[in-house]
Amino acid sequence: MPKVTYIAQDGAATDVDAASGATVMESALDNDIDGIVALCGGGCSCSTCHVYIDEAWVETVGPRHDDEEFTLECAIDVRENSRLSCQIEVTEELDGLIVHLPAEQAD
Repeated sequence: MPKVTYIAQDGAATDVDAASGATVMESALDNDIDGIVALCGGGCSCSTCHVYIDEAWVETVGPRHDDEEFTLECAIDVRENSRLSCQIEVTEELDGLIVHLPAEQAD
């Protein structure tokens, strides 16, 4: 089972076992990770699952798609490595993925 590490603003790291085929958002919700709100439930329409992909993983995770780009316009403090965690499917290739949580999510 792939592991995903969520890094909170205070630097605290939480490692979770994520099911292959689940999203990074679903894995966060299933493991009570603070900072992922997911108001739309993974429909790529609210930006409340915004995360920053660790620089070492940006290329492996891949680029945003057009709908994600549009939705991220509503997020707070968007950066080059910003992604919506609902749009990242957990695979064996992402075993060890590190995501950083933003200071706040959009409402």
